[in-house]
Amino acid sequence: MTRSGNDAVAQAYERIRHDIVTGVLAEDERLTEHSLATRLGFSRTPVRAAISQLVHEGFIEKGPGYSTRVARFPEDELEQIFQLRLQLEGFAARRAAQFADVQQKAQLRLLAERMSELTPPNNAAEHAELSTCNERFHKTIATAARSPRLLAMLSVAVDVGVVARTYTLYSEADLQRSSRHHHEISDAIEAGSPDWAESVMRSHLLAAQASVSGVR
Repeated sequence: MTRSGNDAVAQAYERIRHDIVTGVLAEDERLTEHSLATRLGFSRTPVRAAISQLVHEGFIEKGPGYSTRVARFPEDELEQIFQLRLQLEGFAARRAAQFADVQQKAQLRLLAERMSELTPPNNAAEHAELSTCNERFHKTIATAARSPRLLAMLSVAVDVGVVARTYTLYSEADLQRSSRHHHEISDAIEAGSPDWAESVMRSHLLAAQASVSGVR
C-alpha cells in the first residue's frame, strides 16, 4: 500500500474508532463498508483495512457471513478485563521500575504532564487526546517491562476497545485522581522502586474499576 493509502487507512481508523468510543456509533450497531465510506468520504479499501484493525482491537465484531457490528460491552467481560489488568499491568509496572530506559521514563513523564494539562477536558477533541495519551502511557510501561511474553499476554487478554470506552465514563473527579496516579506511577518507575510502582498501578486500576462499575 502507498504512503497516501496508509494515511487514508490511519484517518479512517481514527475516525471510526472515535465514533465508537464517543457513542456516535452505538453498541451492536450494524456497520457496512459502503455506509462508513460514504459518511467518512473515503473509498472502501481504507475503510475495509480500518475495520480489520478495529476487529483485532475489539472495537468491532464480525458476525455470520459479512455482517459487522460495533462490539458489545458486557459487564462480566469488563470485570474479567480489570482482574486481568490488575495481575498483568501490576507485574508490568514492577518490571518497568527495574528495566525502563531513560527515554521511556521521559516519555512517561511527558504523557503524565500532558494528561494533567487535559484534565478536565474542555471538549470532545481533548477527551479523545486524553484517552489516547492514557493508552500510550500504559503501552509504554508494558514495553518498558522488557517481556515479550507479557506483551503477548496483554494483547490477548486486554480488550483495547472496552478499555477506551470505559474512559468516557469517568467523572471529573475520577479523571483528576487518574492523573495523580499517572504522576505517581512515573515517580515510582523513575525511582526504580518495583514495589511502589506495582502498588500504585494496582490502586490506579482498582480506582478505575470502581469508577465504571454500575455506571452504564
